[in-house]
Amino acid sequence: MKGESSNNKHRGEWIIKSTKKVFENHFFAVFEDDVIKPTGDDGKYATIRFKSGVAILPVDDDGNIYLTRQFRYAIGRQDLEVVAGSIEGEGALEAAKRELKEELGIEAEEWSDLGTIYSLTSITQSTSRQFIARKLTFGEQETEGTESIEPVKLKLFEACDMVHRGEITDADTCILVLKAAAIEQKKAAGPSEPAANLRTEGVS
Repeated sequence: MKGESSNNKHRGEWIIKSTKKVFENHFFAVFEDDVIKPTGDDGKYATIRFKSGVAILPVDDDGNIYLTRQFRYAIGRQDLEVVAGSIEGEGALEAAKRELKEELGIEAEEWSDLGTIYSLTSITQSTSRQFIARKLTFGEQETEGTESIEPVKLKLFEACDMVHRGEITDADTCILVLKAAAIEQKKAAGPSEPAANLRTEGVS
């Protein structure tokens, strides 16, 4: 293998000789690394680092969920999605509360933290902290700028079927809907099934 200086960094079997930022905006930055590959050859590896985000699925006492329908520039069409957004210097729970109020005008008394998921891990550092919100109070949306968000009310089982049929395709939405459905199934099964291990309120 080619020699490495003391400034080189290891990432698994890869060696990073240097890193440069090639683009940055408010939401993400693109970096290009000069690397030594696990084969010993020189090469380059580009990664995209997104701001950490949150995704929220509100569920009411009657088993309805509330999604958003909005135009997504990157895919060129309307998309059905959970509430989602970036963490803007606050804790994840605070960001989730803010996004839910802004996008759907909903506040919630009960929050369940379902942990963090990672997207496109081969080239991105993109994380989303997922929450289910319950005990809902409904108010006015507080959308900004180019946001044009249509609230969509569905039964949880209807949304689950839409995921299975490929009609809901956003990754955060698919995962949260299926997680919520699994939690409801465990509840319906009774005390013989272990309860979902959820963290509430005090999450950061």
